[in-house]
Amino acid sequence: MPDPAPGELSLPELLSTLRLSMNPDTFVFLTFPIELPPPKTLPVEMYFREQEECTVITTLESAKNYNLECVFPCRKITCKVHSSLDAVGFMAAISKKLTDRGIGANPVSGYYHDHLFVPVLRADEAVTALEELAKDARTME
Repeated sequence: MPDPAPGELSLPELLSTLRLSMNPDTFVFLTFPIELPPPKTLPVEMYFREQEECTVITTLESAKNYNLECVFPCRKITCKVHSSLDAVGFMAAISKKLTDRGIGANPVSGYYHDHLFVPVLRADEAVTALEELAKDARTME
């Protein structure tokens, strides 16, 4: 049996210690047929095999350099708190805060951090909203 995932489980602790980092690059989503993987030299931020095709997130610059069709120009916001993969409610609280502002987000959970891909034109607003969420959580302590 695998060990439990390390990292913080407490929702109040996750929210009150949340810090954010926004990557300066613009990212995009694209797909490749399962039997035809992306070019080996394409810088891949995320690769996920779905039933239909493989989803890849890369930079807009890389997609242009490879003449690849892409969608959803976005920025990557990293939640700088080591949330456990077993944490309950963290992404829901983040999603609700962004939903209340009408901001769409595509979350990706890594081993150490959660990341949000948000529309380029709403990225600063998303950071502001999530900083408010963290501040509110700190005042609840």
